[in-house]
Amino acid sequence: MSTFLTVATGGLPSDQSPPSPPPAASDTELLDAYSRAVTGVVEQVAPAVVSVEVSHRRRSAKPRETQGAGSGFVFTPDGFILTNSHVAHGASRTDVTFADGRRLRAELVGDDPDTDLAVLRVAAQSQIAASLGDSAALRVGQVVIAIGNPLGFQSTVTAGVVSALGRSFRSVSGRLIDNVIQTDAALNPGNSGGPLLDSRGNVVGVNTAVILPAQGICFAVAVNTVKLVVGQLIAFGHVRRARIGVGGQNVSLPRLAVRAHRLIQPSGVLITTIEPGSPAARAGLEPGDIIVAFDGHPVHGIDDLHRLLTGDRIGAVTTVAAVRKAERLELPITAAETAKA
Repeated sequence: MSTFLTVATGGLPSDQSPPSPPPAASDTELLDAYSRAVTGVVEQVAPAVVSVEVSHRRRSAKPRETQGAGSGFVFTPDGFILTNSHVAHGASRTDVTFADGRRLRAELVGDDPDTDLAVLRVAAQSQIAASLGDSAALRVGQVVIAIGNPLGFQSTVTAGVVSALGRSFRSVSGRLIDNVIQTDAALNPGNSGGPLLDSRGNVVGVNTAVILPAQGICFAVAVNTVKLVVGQLIAFGHVRRARIGVGGQNVSLPRLAVRAHRLIQPSGVLITTIEPGSPAARAGLEPGDIIVAFDGHPVHGIDDLHRLLTGDRIGAVTTVAAVRKAERLELPITAAETAKA
């Protein structure tokens, strides 16, 4: 009598078929979900977005006023509003108009041309405020939504994606704004100062610039930069930055100097002028010296030096490294505060 051994294979019984995969969402369902996300953000944040209208008094033989406009948004319930510095700076009068038609006079609390940010305030009352998110959590390709007033068309909504992160953009003051967000959400003149939002309605950036005549290349100041700036604008009316009192230009270092002084960078800042009585003058720096490090950090050029001259350097003794002919100098230096513009 033959014996047959049945081996378990872990398969399904012959009378059962494998479960069917869940049905794929249809294109219509996906579009509906996208639409719900965008409309939900607009319903949540649009009441906090304002149109900013400014007047500038021009000094001339015949004084006259010129008008300008941009966007902004309330970020605290007691009426603090964020916008761009290039919208609000130097205005003789500023008015904001809400989506519900309310028009209120606003005062400039402070502005920072170096990051193109400004804080306004309207009369204290309970305002709907937008929530500040975390720009460090953004990913390229993520959906973002912009609300603003381009060309005077109030409460205009556009949507797109994060095109790139970590961009640098030069402000009107000449300094680089780091970690700028690039997006293809359509922006036009008048969008400046409005919020760039994620799909949860959190502000991830402040819209600041478009590249003309290109299409779909727009920039926003990252909200994590905003968080660093607004506290100082509210407290001091400006951002405290350090200065050492030099004028300079970027130069390449001779290869022999790089090797001799074991430098990790091929360039530095050539000092062309030194302000009398400045921290640099007191430290013993001279025109012709090339700054290669500050507080132990390599200095490749002027932008690096600007990044290092932050408010916490004011009054603090540190060191500046410079190459003078064949010699490397390490000099103690105490930075001063940059005068308010």
